[in-house]
Amino acid sequence: QVQLVESGGGLVQAGGSLTLSCAASGRTFSNYAMAWFRQAPGKVRDFVTGITSSGGSTRYADSVKGRFTISRDNAKNTVYLQMSSLQPEDTAVYYCAARYSRSVVVQVTTSAAYDYWGQGTQVTVSS
Repeated sequence: QVQLVESGGGLVQAGGSLTLSCAASGRTFSNYAMAWFRQAPGKVRDFVTGITSSGGSTRYADSVKGRFTISRDNAKNTVYLQMSSLQPEDTAVYYCAARYSRSVVVQVTTSAAYDYWGQGTQVTVSS
């Protein structure tokens, strides 16, 4: 029902910034809560940030709060992840995810709860 394609990954030096984009298919994008997850080599896929279907509420992992910002443009069927003050520990494959939800708050932070996933985009932060 939803297809997701991430873009914007790359190599950046510590302290730098990068913005990722996730383009979604379909006219029902406004009914889906969106999230970003990341997975480093040898580790599980962790929640980074999420946003409600309307864009009215967001949630962030403690490790990125204050540095990352999630936003969405429902008219363009796109969600964004603005990253700043990047550190080597942020190095990972970043995935865009979606779940059908019109909740006004983001309460789901586990990967198993999200039904649709992008292919991932690599973000590498050098020291």
